[in-house]
Amino acid sequence: MAFRFPWRKPAGAPAVPESKAAGYGFVALHMEGEARWTRRDYAGLAREGFMRNPVAHRAVRMIAEATAAMPWLVYEGADDLAAHPLLDLLERPNPAQAGAAFMEALYGYLLISGNAYVQLIDSGAEARELHLLRPDRVTVATDAGGWPVALDHRENERRQRIPLGEGGALHLKLFHPLDEHYGFPPLEAALMALDIHNAAGRWNQALLDNSARPSGALVYAPKEGGNLTDEQYERLKAELEDGYSGAARAGRPLLLEGGLDWKAMGLTPKDMDFMEARNGAARDIALAFGVPPMLLGIPGDNTYANYQEANRAFYRLTVLPMVMRTARELSAWLSPLFGDDVRLWFDADQVFGLTGERDALWARVGAADFLSEDEKREAVGYGNRGVGE
Repeated sequence: MAFRFPWRKPAGAPAVPESKAAGYGFVALHMEGEARWTRRDYAGLAREGFMRNPVAHRAVRMIAEATAAMPWLVYEGADDLAAHPLLDLLERPNPAQAGAAFMEALYGYLLISGNAYVQLIDSGAEARELHLLRPDRVTVATDAGGWPVALDHRENERRQRIPLGEGGALHLKLFHPLDEHYGFPPLEAALMALDIHNAAGRWNQALLDNSARPSGALVYAPKEGGNLTDEQYERLKAELEDGYSGAARAGRPLLLEGGLDWKAMGLTPKDMDFMEARNGAARDIALAFGVPPMLLGIPGDNTYANYQEANRAFYRLTVLPMVMRTARELSAWLSPLFGDDVRLWFDADQVFGLTGERDALWARVGAADFLSEDEKREAVGYGNRGVGE
C-alpha cells in the first residue's frame, strides 16, 4: 500500500466516488487497558487514602492519636523539671491548637506526605508560637551546594521564605532512598494495595447498582436464522432498562423469548476471589503503616496470640520509634532557645498500652535482691532518693 502525505487530492483532480473493495474485512485490535494509579502527591494520597479508604484512615488516626497522647518531659542536665517554658510551649503551641491537636496534625502530615514542617514565631519576651505548614504548600530551598537552607511557603498569592534552623523552621521527614530533600510516605509504599482496595469497593457499588449482577449480552440465535426487527429491538431494549436495571430490581428473573440467550460478560465475585483480594490489600496497607491487622479488624494473618500482644507490638515497633525521633528533632531545634542543657523527652511510663511491660519490669527489679534501693529506682527510670528522704 502506498501512502502519500498530505492525504488530500490535488487541486483540479476529478472526484472519485467512494466504494467498498471486495476481499477486505474489518479488523479490530483489542488490548488490555492499563491500570490507573493514584497520583503520587500529597493531594492524591490524602484524598484517595485518608479521606476515602477506611483502612488507611484508621491506621493514620491510630498512629497519630497514640503518638500525640505521649506525655512530654523536660530535663535540665540530669534533673527532671516539673515546670518549664518549653513544656508550656508544647502544651499550647498556638492560640488555635492545644498540644495534643498540634502533635496529631504533625504526625498526620508526616504519615500522609512523609514530611512535616513546623514554623517558630518568636515575638520576644518568651512569646513564642509553633505553627504547622501544609506539606503541599512548601518547597525546600537549597544553596549552591544543594544543601537545604530554607522553606518556601506559598498560600494563595502570599509567598514567604522561612530559614531552616534555630528561630526559623523545622523539617521532619521520613527516610527516602531517592531524595535527600523530601521524605517518603508509608502510604505511597502501599499505593497499589490502596488502589486495589478502593477499586474493589467501587466495583462492588457498581455491581449493586447494576442489579447485583455482572454485565452481559443477549444473543439472538433462532434456528431458522434472521435478525430482530427494529420494533422488536427497541421493545427488548425498553424492557431491559425499565424492568431489570437498578438496585431496587436486583434478583428479578429475566424472561427470555424464543431464540434469546443470556451470555455473562464479567467475572463473578467468586472467580475474582473478591473478599480475599480486598482483605489482602487491607493487610498490605496496615503493614506499610506498621499497624497489626488485628487492631484494624482485618481477618486472617493474625500472627499475635491476642489483642493485648498486638497492641504492645504496635506501641513498641511503631509508636515509640516515631516519638523518639520527633523528641530528638524538637529537642535539637528548640533547646538553644531555652538553654544548652535543656533536653526534651517523653514519659513512656504513662502510656496505657505499655502497662503490662512496665508491671513485668517492676516485678523483675523488685525481686532482684542483689540490687540496692537506689539501683532499683535507677533501673526503672527514677533518681536516687537522696539524703534525708
